[in-house]
Amino acid sequence: IKNGAFDYLSKGDDNNKIIPLLYRAMDKVNLSKRVQQLQKQVGDQYSFDNIIGKSKPILAAIDLAKKVAVTDTTVLLLGETGTGKEVFAQAIHHASQRANKPFVAINCSAFSKDLLESEMFGHKTGAFTGAIKDKKGLFEEANTGTIFLDEIGEMSLELQAKLLRVIEKGEFIKVGDSKTSKANVRIIAATHRDLQKEIADGHFRQDLFYRLSVFQIKLPALRERVADIEALANHFAVAFSAKTNKKIKSLSPEFVEALKQHQWQGNIRELKNVIERSVILSENGELKIENLPLEMQQHSSFNFQLSTHKQLSAFDLASVEKLHIQKVLNYTNGNKTEAARLLNIATTTLYRKLEEYKIG
Repeated sequence: IKNGAFDYLSKGDDNNKIIPLLYRAMDKVNLSKRVQQLQKQVGDQYSFDNIIGKSKPILAAIDLAKKVAVTDTTVLLLGETGTGKEVFAQAIHHASQRANKPFVAINCSAFSKDLLESEMFGHKTGAFTGAIKDKKGLFEEANTGTIFLDEIGEMSLELQAKLLRVIEKGEFIKVGDSKTSKANVRIIAATHRDLQKEIADGHFRQDLFYRLSVFQIKLPALRERVADIEALANHFAVAFSAKTNKKIKSLSPEFVEALKQHQWQGNIRELKNVIERSVILSENGELKIENLPLEMQQHSSFNFQLSTHKQLSAFDLASVEKLHIQKVLNYTNGNKTEAARLLNIATTTLYRKLEEYKIG
């Protein structure tokens, strides 16, 4: 048994025990195979191959991440909110030697100072009001694996000192405890803040920054990788089609152009939300510009039509007037009376022009 045998039968045991024992052994083997299959599926799901994009900025970030993944080095991911920092953290973990060990993520901005310390390091019974039993912290849960500390720039200075001790010595003290606990954990941290500025302002420890930033990876904003927007949009359209039971077959050229013109302050997260909304509003299996939020329609309509030369000539007054009426109607959410007031024309005149320009 100590050397790995599943079980044994003593001489003279009832032969009826053999068959049930064999079934239990087979169940254990099948369960082990199933676990391996699931681990492979999870690994495939979070692999670098599933990070969408072929633009130079994202390929450069992926190349750096692949190189550091096979080491045990602490990694600092930099970039705006919504650029996919947790996706990269997952990919780094699953490409590392710790891939079959726990991956634990925590958003440091989601907790107060005291609660964050308890979440990270755990607490002992009676450490504070409501601590009715011992609790494991996330560092203990992630032991032998990886912990992802998102928005590390939001962490208090006091807690930063305790995190520094974990990095340097691999030990921490639970809230309300007097003895140290050990943790063998790889740390991946992320922030959208300029930590150098935070250090200068006295909000972030310089020694912690140096320990966290052994290997930095800057993730590009979506507006810096416009070439990837269509592929990302198609990916999200397929995902939300399945979720909403709608069959999206295509994205109209005008729709794609509008996506490319947008600034995407919320980056990939914002794009994902916009595509989900568009899928819900879509009809006939195609995502069209009218499925986009109003401000995106207004900003993109004139530029798109100028670039295509299909609906608007820069010298055609009637076409310019038609486009302007469309933009005002979009602004008023289809309210024709309000549109006529803004256009400074009679409502009857507006209806005549709508019929003339075949504006629905």
